[in-house]
Amino acid sequence: MAEQTPATIVWFRKDLRLEDNPALHAALTGSSAAQGGEVIPVFIWSPEDEFTWSPGAASKWWLHHSLLALETELEKLGLKLIISRGEALTELLKLVTQTKASTILWNRRYEPQLIARDKRIKEELKKRGLETESFNSLLLKEPWEILSKTKTPYQVYTPFFKALLAEGPPAAALPRPKPFPGQRSLSLSSLTVEELKLLPEIDWAEGMREMWTPGEAGAQQQLRRFVHDVGEYDELRNRPDLGKTSRLSPHLHFGEISPRQIWHTVAEAFGDRLLFQNLKQCKGPEVYLKEIAWREFAYHLLYHFPHTAESPLRAEFANFPWQRDQRLLKRWQKGQTGYPIVDAGMRELWQTGWMHNRVRMIVASFLVKNLLVPWQAGAAWFWDTLVDADLASNTLGWQWTAGCGADAAPYFRIFNPILQGAKFDPRGDYVRRFVPELRSLEERYIHQPWEAPVLALRNAGITLGSNYPRPIVALPETRERALEAYAEMKRGR
Repeated sequence: MAEQTPATIVWFRKDLRLEDNPALHAALTGSSAAQGGEVIPVFIWSPEDEFTWSPGAASKWWLHHSLLALETELEKLGLKLIISRGEALTELLKLVTQTKASTILWNRRYEPQLIARDKRIKEELKKRGLETESFNSLLLKEPWEILSKTKTPYQVYTPFFKALLAEGPPAAALPRPKPFPGQRSLSLSSLTVEELKLLPEIDWAEGMREMWTPGEAGAQQQLRRFVHDVGEYDELRNRPDLGKTSRLSPHLHFGEISPRQIWHTVAEAFGDRLLFQNLKQCKGPEVYLKEIAWREFAYHLLYHFPHTAESPLRAEFANFPWQRDQRLLKRWQKGQTGYPIVDAGMRELWQTGWMHNRVRMIVASFLVKNLLVPWQAGAAWFWDTLVDADLASNTLGWQWTAGCGADAAPYFRIFNPILQGAKFDPRGDYVRRFVPELRSLEERYIHQPWEAPVLALRNAGITLGSNYPRPIVALPETRERALEAYAEMKRGR
């Protein structure tokens, strides 16, 4: 009798999809280190391995539903997803013992602590005679592949973007695998998704259930919807009242869709299969794909400057005179600042696990500049409450707003929430949706209700300081205070 080909373990992480999944593709096709034997998919819940940045509550809700969706899709291939909990290396070795697997494949992650962990795991597995190989499923290009002419990492987006384009078009997405019947793994013991206890004990996720469909099928459906609107993306992306953004960020974060799939789908929808440069006549797709490249830039920075997840890239900001007022931070977190566009954004975040990107910039600017609360406090809150809580993008966004990171906005660029609201939510529809106390207020006062006459407030059922707060700070004074703090930091360098 012929000797049975050894099994291959595919370790799922932030790649919860079948299509364009390099590790799964290599295992099922017998390419790379895999030899065409039985394929055993595994997901290991090991938040302790992620140290400071273990998933927040909103991310865990999404992960629960994404794993259920992945289980269903793998079953269609004749594969069973093995779920375990514990330290990753220990759990992998247990599975190797059970299955006599000879090869372990996975797709890379780029968070600093996980890079170090994965290196240790790979070294230990190789010591035990196991074949290992990792792949890129998360990015268009590896962070170490895009360097300046002096072989140094970029710190400004525009030259990074040009260098990315110079590498040529992204590789084509790998196809969905064909069914792979006859798996012994169907008899292997496994935890259920429910046993991971990812869902909150108190069900606060109704708004997220209404808004999102986690999983690969949900990601593809969302991409198809967005392609119909992407032609107007450049004009409408900043309008939170219109809902014209892609809403693909959580699907990207959990790897339910790849940036290569998005890039080619958007490009092909406008008749361009390869070259981004030819999209210049299609402003909407061009602007959107530049944002996919901005995500690449975020990973480039996190990889080359790993300290930035917790510390500013620009060293002088270590001496910035933050105020660290916990009372003001709590008011911001709860959407009780008295500035309607800020409060709407923070409540959208709490209710849906997501926030429109323009509003993210507004609320971040308000926190770090008008309240002088450290950007790390805002980043930590976003980490716990966003379903797309991505360490690279979250870090870049907050450091950009705070003026302390790569390609950062000048510190003196302080968003005025009244003007921002009037410009990007002109009728107040976004505010009315998430701040129902103001629903009946006249349009001309919706972004500054304290300016409304007493009769207008009474007719709208509003009592400032009672059912809607007065502004917790004054904009002109806090703007000047922020600029003085910045000047103080510069003097102290």
